[in-house]
This record gives sequence, C-alpha cells and structure tokens, in this order.
Amino acid sequence: METGILLGRVKERLSIEKLTPLQHEMAALKLPARAVLLSPTGSGKTLAFALLLLRSLNEGEGGVRGVVMAPTRELVLQVYDVLRTLAHPGLKVAVCYGGHSVETEKNALAADPDIVVATPGRLLDHLQRGHVSVHGVTSLVLDEYDKSLELGFLGEMRSIVGRMKNLRTVVLTSATVLSELPDFIGRAPFRTFDYTAEGSEAEPDVTFLKVESPSADKLETLDALLSDLGGEKVIVFLNHRDAAERVWKHLAGRGYPAGLYHGGLDQDLRERALIMFSNGTTPVLVSTDLASRGLDIDGVGAVVHYHLPPTAEAMTHRNGRTGRMGASGRAFAIVSDSDKVPDFFPALDSYWPEAAGTPCPSGLATLYLNAGKKEKISRGDIAGFMIHKGGLEPAEVGRIDVRDHCAYVAVPSARADAVVRALASHKIKNTRVRVSKIGK
Repeated sequence: METGILLGRVKERLSIEKLTPLQHEMAALKLPARAVLLSPTGSGKTLAFALLLLRSLNEGEGGVRGVVMAPTRELVLQVYDVLRTLAHPGLKVAVCYGGHSVETEKNALAADPDIVVATPGRLLDHLQRGHVSVHGVTSLVLDEYDKSLELGFLGEMRSIVGRMKNLRTVVLTSATVLSELPDFIGRAPFRTFDYTAEGSEAEPDVTFLKVESPSADKLETLDALLSDLGGEKVIVFLNHRDAAERVWKHLAGRGYPAGLYHGGLDQDLRERALIMFSNGTTPVLVSTDLASRGLDIDGVGAVVHYHLPPTAEAMTHRNGRTGRMGASGRAFAIVSDSDKVPDFFPALDSYWPEAAGTPCPSGLATLYLNAGKKEKISRGDIAGFMIHKGGLEPAEVGRIDVRDHCAYVAVPSARADAVVRALASHKIKNTRVRVSKIGK
C-alpha cells in the first residue's frame, strides 16, 4: 500500500496531522525490514507498526500475508481497529482472541483475510483446527513482546512462527529494553528504534504528587482527591484484585461514577468497563496493573497510586497512562504512615485535597445496541439513528464504539431513558435492534 495514500488516511480517518518521530521513521523505513520498536506508552507505536505493516502488503495477492500477535484481548482490539480504519478496501482484516465466538472467527478466516490480528493462544488453536494457514505470511508483528513472555506465550509464538516459511518483514515492539531476541525469528540482524531513553520526545509529561492519608485505610482520602479532580478521567491503581473490588464497591456506594477492571472479570465486563471509561460515563476506573499497559485511552488526566507500585517498571507503566501524546497529566501517590515510598519514585510534592468527598456525576450514560459490524451497522448509521429516531441533537451523541454484534453510545444521562423509549419501535437499516441503558 502506497505511503502517500496511507498518510492521507491517517489524516482523514484518525485526525492526526503530524506523525510522532517513531511513526515518521516507520512510514519511511525501507522494506523489507526487521525492526525492534522500543517505545514507552504514549509514543503511538500501534500506528507506527501499522504504517509499516500496511506498506509491506499489496492488494489482491490472496491468503494471509500479515499477522499481528498481541498478548491481551484489549490490545488485539486496539490494533484491529487501527488496521481496519487505515487498510485499503481490498485488504481484509480478521481478529481472533479468547472469549470471542470461535464460529465467528472461523467464518472470518474462511473469507481469506489478508491480515490476522490475534492473541497467540487463539491463533494457535485455529491453526491446529485447520481454520487458517500462515505458510504464506510475509510480514509479522509481535506487539508487546515482553508482556507476551510475562504471560507465558513463548511456546505458542514459537509454534506459530515456525510455520511461517516466507517471512521478510518482522517487527517486535516492547515497552522495555529486551535482553535478547527470540530464537525462532531467525538470525538476520534487526534494526532497533529506541524511544525509551530519558528525554525522548515520547516521554510523558507527568507531574508527581503525594497525598497524605491520616490512616492506613485510604478510602476517605481517595474520596476527597477524586472530588477535587472534578470529574476528569482518572485510573486508580491497586496491587490486588480483592482490594480493587473493595475500593470500587466503596466508591460506587458513595455515588462516584466508577468502573472496575481486573483480570478476574469476565472479558465482556472488562470490555464494557473500558468503553464506559473511554466515553466518559464512568470517568473513574479502579484497576489492578492490568490497565497499566496496552490500553489506548485518550484524555486520562491523572493516575492514582492507591497502593504504591511494587517495582519501578510497574510505576513507569502506570504513569504512562496519563500525559500522553503531548498532553500533561498528574500522578498521585496516596501514602500513610505505614507506607514506605520506594527509592525509584521521583521527588513528590505534597498535594492537599480541598474537596469534602462529594461525588461529581459524569452527566453521561451508555446505551447498548445488540447489533454491530457483522450486521453491517456503522458509527454513522448509529449516529443518524440516535438523531433522527431518538430525538438527540448532533452534539448530544457522544463516543460510539461498534463491535462485531453490538455497539455502545454515550448520551446525556438526563435524556437516556427517553431515547430508549423513542427507539423501541424503530429499525436501523431494516434491522430490529434492542436498545438498553447500561450506565447511569
């Protein structure tokens, strides 16, 4: 795919006027290429390797020729959305991950896609079932390779790549410097693009602050801090799932618009939590370190270390959720007398919340539609449906997320019930859909 066309799509469809240095290098790198992208969160690496991958593929050659493997469902969906948005209409992209319908994926693979984006375990399962072949793959991306190793996917990746006999372009990405490259990708040299160095243009702009808690139980201090932040998007990090559950229940009971995200939740609940956080319905996300990597969420104004991170790497990944892509952010560490601030923390200025712990409502609710991409429903279709049949003004239609068989729309909470009633008797593109409210 030609570079000029790709860059035009980036500007038109992603509203990005200027590429980051990493993205610019990938848009100009000579092909075929073997590259390692070392980039901190916020550097735009997904778009960077998407530009390289799409440039390496030509329309109409047939068969799977590009594969992206990523360690989590959320990261796979993020990559899939970017590739689908930028790809030429002649290039088909399929997505596969645990928790998704195997039958849906089998049908998508039977349609002879050009690119497959998948978690290693699910892709290997399809290979073993004979649903897809990777023999003709010429371009491979191992995204968040270091995280894939942490999650135990080395064996799956080795088995899959061992079936790729025609690789020419290979990209590995990592948020940390790799001690060694995998043995299964061959001995040809790789060129490293290192954007992890201190002072690089991709470094997040984060102010570090300390909030002192008078007791080891920090809930009242957290209440005051969140009230002080006035409804901006905040991720509250804890070290354990049960603690995250406890803090989330406390905040929800107090009326804070908060969501919960950790690895013990059903994947549909995790996806819904991220959608409602991204669209502003629940601008507070209570999470374990699962949310510290691989999520591309704009506008996170602050992160809160309710529990101090156990390692310097964990702190870096948490803080990287804010201050992204030129925006500024804040990282708050809530500390009590029982805490010892680790040496790897930067200097912390004191911050004293002035609010009295009063929740700030988001003013938004999320509507759920039981139809999506596979029913040929687009964002534009849904926006028109909300406006012309639901009675909303264009400015009242918030973020729209469309999945395979469902969609989510942010709308003013004061209008949500009326919109649901108004849409009950209407179809969208001759398809009967059920619309329900899932957020307050």
